[in-house]
Amino acid sequence: MTARPSGPRIFLLVCSFLITLGSFAVLPYMSVLLHQRLGLGLGTVGVVLAVASLVQFSGGVVGGALARRIGLRATMLVALAVRTAGFAAFVPGLGSPTAAIGALFLVSCGAALYLPANKAYLVEGAAESERPRLLSASGSAFNAGIALGPPAAAPFILTSPGALFAGVTALFAVVGLGHALLPAVAATPGARDAHGASGAPGARSPRKDEDPVGPAGRPGAGGLPFVVTVLSVYVFMFFQHYLALYAVPRTSASFYGGVLMGYACLLVVAQPLVSEWIAGLSYRRAMRVGFGAMAAGTAVIGAGGRVGIGVGAALICLGEIVLFLKNDLEALARSSAAPAVVFGRQRLAAGIGAFASGVAGGQLYGAAEDLGTARGFWFAVSLQALVLPVLLVPLAGAVRRRYDRSRTRPEKHAAADGGPRRT
Repeated sequence: MTARPSGPRIFLLVCSFLITLGSFAVLPYMSVLLHQRLGLGLGTVGVVLAVASLVQFSGGVVGGALARRIGLRATMLVALAVRTAGFAAFVPGLGSPTAAIGALFLVSCGAALYLPANKAYLVEGAAESERPRLLSASGSAFNAGIALGPPAAAPFILTSPGALFAGVTALFAVVGLGHALLPAVAATPGARDAHGASGAPGARSPRKDEDPVGPAGRPGAGGLPFVVTVLSVYVFMFFQHYLALYAVPRTSASFYGGVLMGYACLLVVAQPLVSEWIAGLSYRRAMRVGFGAMAAGTAVIGAGGRVGIGVGAALICLGEIVLFLKNDLEALARSSAAPAVVFGRQRLAAGIGAFASGVAGGQLYGAAEDLGTARGFWFAVSLQALVLPVLLVPLAGAVRRRYDRSRTRPEKHAAADGGPRRT
């Protein structure tokens, strides 16, 4: 029988929904505010949003390190204070591009600090068997907020943005006060026993067929989930960034909005239902299922038509559910570091993938349009989803093994010489 989540965990899951509801009430409209209201050029807007996204993702490493130093609850409080200040700064910043950009970066920094501590608090002390359910519930809460935030804010974003930002600021202030009542939990790294096994709750050694990089508990054993996360987000962000550009002219804005709403609802409902199945998959099989679904989905989108776009989005949703959850579970299982540090590294991997996808995607889509075949863009993405994991995952394993050999070789020489040499 599955244990019921504790009161603090239920509170965090509710807050995960409220935080994304407030954030996505305004963040998806930032390009409109910066361009139409504040007069920034589209090129400048693109650079600002790209850098803000990179800060939000890669700053998770800083969030993980901060959680180790001051604790999980304290880190979440700092993050929410920074994010609340950022949304508050938008109110006077609506008349100044510089102030608005500064406010956006405050919000991005707060998000970077918050998420690793949030996820770590959820899984801290939980058995491995509980982790898929907790992380999938967290993902569902976040995605529910993502689904409802934009339509809830649509009537206000252009007519009364000041009032909208003030409301979001108040929401974050209330959420922050609630976090102050949580019991404190330290982000402590998993201890090792005499045999070198990780003592983190629920830690395990991966099955033999899962680990081309290194066994759990060894330095760098989290390298494979890091690489796979980079690739997962890289492929996924092509869909996230360019579906609107492709779908709206061929269908309608309302159809595109319906696809996004259906996508978010499918994530919310399906992820908890299949979390145990995903946890039971070997990592290699999860990669085959996840990248295969993304490859099929992008190919179906390229086939065109409303049905192709809808079915393709559903297949990509399956790929996202499998890969994103499995990557987090494997990163936790393969590392003896504190969960907040693990999630911080995973956020960094996601940031690298998103940034690489943004850089490559514009060039690739532009080249496809120049050739008069935007559909070719989706077939190129599909090919990458099939080929890149086959090429880069074994390469990561080879690099890891070479690094391990370089670390152990001096130890062997020292043993042969009777001990380390002094200079």
